[in-house]
Amino acid sequence: MKVSICLTVLNAEKIISPLLDSLLGQTKRTEEIVVVDGGSRDKTIEILKHYQKKDGRIKLLLENCLRARGRNLAVEIADSEIIAMTDAGCIAKKDWLEKITAPFNDPDVDIVAGLYEMIGESPMQKALGCFLGFPASKFDKDFLPTARSMAFRKEAWETVGGFPEREENSAEDSEFNTKAIKLGLKYSRVKDAIVEWGTPGTLREGLKTMEDYARWDARYGNWWHPTQKLSSHNIHVLSIFGRYIFGCLILILSFANPSLPVILLILVILYLLWAYKKVNLEFKDWEISIWGPVIQISSDFAVMAGFLKGIIGK
Repeated sequence: MKVSICLTVLNAEKIISPLLDSLLGQTKRTEEIVVVDGGSRDKTIEILKHYQKKDGRIKLLLENCLRARGRNLAVEIADSEIIAMTDAGCIAKKDWLEKITAPFNDPDVDIVAGLYEMIGESPMQKALGCFLGFPASKFDKDFLPTARSMAFRKEAWETVGGFPEREENSAEDSEFNTKAIKLGLKYSRVKDAIVEWGTPGTLREGLKTMEDYARWDARYGNWWHPTQKLSSHNIHVLSIFGRYIFGCLILILSFANPSLPVILLILVILYLLWAYKKVNLEFKDWEISIWGPVIQISSDFAVMAGFLKGIIGK
């Protein structure tokens, strides 16, 4: 079974080497690593060409394009029938390729979902990972992959029509999965096919990422996720608006009812405790968990802002 690894990069000089090192050191050998550079202005291309000299399996295409177009170009160039995909900023575990391609021994499997783990050093980064990432504890039969850790038959990619290309970077992997499920393609899920994804170094970067995700989902109408259903992202965002509208309503009514401010205060405290517990369940460390309430409130506003920008942008 021939396998090609495909990825697209942009201004990744600080993070491309660890990824390439991890891909070249896999327990399962890849036929090629196809990299599409979307127009880097730093030393990314120089580093990639250096790696090409060391290993002829690396193919490099320079194309001034957005992420979805880069993904599609990489798959088009690839010679193998099986495509494994990850992203710059990730580091693949040594057996990632072996495990994420194993399900293709079943001829009925079209797409394989691997897992990604958020990696951070500071307490803030570790807590932020709980909001940006997907904990292994929630990995189940309905989990759908992101392009950080997925594999598919090239034929399946052709059936879906590739990753949807937009005028800006978007949640193209989510749309790809939505269409694949509607077309009846068969998924397999491998919990221990893992790549590590570095958590943003600052809270501001993390919030910007959340805002972008919310904006893309709102702009492109991702209202009903085929497996998440009522937990679909846009419906979830509406529930966040509902929380704050409800809180504002209680605050307004409290001018006429002196007991309502106490109720509002209790609700706020419970909400902050819930955010603390969400992080504490993962780390059991108060220094990390204390960031939960801070990130919860700030991420709520980042997501609501992104959603409104996406709706207005439409």
